[in-house]
Amino acid sequence: MATPETNTTLAQPAAHRKTAASVALFDLADGSVNLVTDCFRQFGIDPFVLSQQDAFRLHTEKFDACVLPLGSEGGSIIELARASSSNSRIVIFGLGGTAQDAMRYSKLCVNAVFHEPLERSAALKLVRSTRMLVMHEFLRYVRIPVMTEVAVAPLDGGRFTATSQEISCGGMSLKNGRAPEPGSVLEVSFSLLTLPRASVRGHVVWRKIDKTFGIRFDTTDARRQRLKQWIIGYLET
Repeated sequence: MATPETNTTLAQPAAHRKTAASVALFDLADGSVNLVTDCFRQFGIDPFVLSQQDAFRLHTEKFDACVLPLGSEGGSIIELARASSSNSRIVIFGLGGTAQDAMRYSKLCVNAVFHEPLERSAALKLVRSTRMLVMHEFLRYVRIPVMTEVAVAPLDGGRFTATSQEISCGGMSLKNGRAPEPGSVLEVSFSLLTLPRASVRGHVVWRKIDKTFGIRFDTTDARRQRLKQWIIGYLET
């Protein structure tokens, strides 16, 4: 018959079956730290509270995600993370700031933003929608949240700029004050980290009252394969 000590030893692997994902919280105000920490912990993601002076740890330690205020000081941390071999694909959450602040770092791919004033329900929704990417559970996560500037050229003319929300091999969602009508044919052009300017044709399949709209890429557009290869590489890195 097994002894109590044997039972304890056998139970240990089950207790540590999976190492939790980690998120670095840089220079967040006390109130923001508490709320954001609670949101990540609800999904099994461990937060680490750091200051800008701790940014060097991005070169020595592996983090799955980080949260930082969008502003002039946040840019240096984003650049440090993207230049790090261990954190080049880190999921980056901005906190507060304006759309212009997010676009300032669009080529460095800010993935998502916690809007201020922080609201628990909205923060939880954001963490819930991105947790699969943070935890590297890609088989169940096919859309990458990423904010970058997108040039949109409708077939009937009238170019404008939008902000990406999510992107997948099959399409993307964007936000702009003048969302085109469903069915509109257009071409989008944007940059993503190691992917230089990419262009692909598609058509609008939905739009919502919050000024977001979704496009489906044209499967006959050969340029889509280049984007697909980048997405697969991003998920596998």
